[in-house]
Amino acid sequence: MIYKIIACVLLTLIIACAWAWRDYQKALHTPVVVGNPIVIEINKGDSFNQITDKLLVQNLDFKPVWFKVIAVSEKTFKKLKTGEYELTPGLTLPEILSLFVQGKTKQYAITFPEGWSFKEILQEVEKNPNLEHTLNNVSFAALMSRLGADIKHPEGAFFPDTYYFEKRSSDVALLKRAYEKMQLVLQQEWLHKAGGLPIKTPYEALILASIVEKETGVVAERPLIAGVFIRRLQTDMLLQTDPTVIYGMGENYQGNIGHTDLTTATPYNTYMIKGLPPTPIAMPGRDAIYAALHPDISNNLYFVARGDGTHVFSSTLKDHNLAVDSFQRKEND
Repeated sequence: MIYKIIACVLLTLIIACAWAWRDYQKALHTPVVVGNPIVIEINKGDSFNQITDKLLVQNLDFKPVWFKVIAVSEKTFKKLKTGEYELTPGLTLPEILSLFVQGKTKQYAITFPEGWSFKEILQEVEKNPNLEHTLNNVSFAALMSRLGADIKHPEGAFFPDTYYFEKRSSDVALLKRAYEKMQLVLQQEWLHKAGGLPIKTPYEALILASIVEKETGVVAERPLIAGVFIRRLQTDMLLQTDPTVIYGMGENYQGNIGHTDLTTATPYNTYMIKGLPPTPIAMPGRDAIYAALHPDISNNLYFVARGDGTHVFSSTLKDHNLAVDSFQRKEND
């Protein structure tokens, strides 16, 4: 009789173990995220049980015991990193744990287009709900000091690009990345600049590049635009570029430049002052920086917009005036 009991117990144990093993294998290989992606956040101090509860609240279909067993067996139980995670359909429990251990958090994006002013950058940063905002009422000089910059004015100092960041990254950390990238690109381009330029520092190159950026969006024209300004600097001519005047007008600019605007002295009115303005007027991209340091070598000293985004270039004032007349007639017809 006793042998029958022992045999029955052993059979039950074998069946139970087989069931448990099959259930464990199912937990290892069955996707627990189905339908739409879900987002969960692991906060500092969260226990493993709290993390498990956050997953269960999202209606993931798994058994907590197997989740813990997998974490213990893979030695990840105490290695889960804080942050916000996006779990995509098809993920299994081991894959979710791998995400948590590697810290592959959900990434947000913010884009700073070429030609933007610092004011526009700051507005884009301030309205982003996923950043930690710490710059309220911080002066430009204080901000640049926090970035480790040796300049006090932020205009043009941030590289236009798309930046990815984790939720609750600070606005200063994001701007620091954009600042450091601009410094890197500027130094790279400065090392390979053309010879004989009337530009003495990388910062002056940045100023000129910002003007080129605002004058044209046509990449092929940027070396031509830069060449005109380089030759004007070399011959002590006024730059006479409207984007600097507009920048100097600030909030007073309403879409048009009048005679008074061109004859009102500001540090940025290049119809009145010789040489470059004191700071950049926008955020130039790499193409504009390259053009400023590799201008064309023609004799052009003038250019006028055609009205289609491109320009007519001239080497003499006579030809320039003819081009201006031609464009004005076309515009008035």
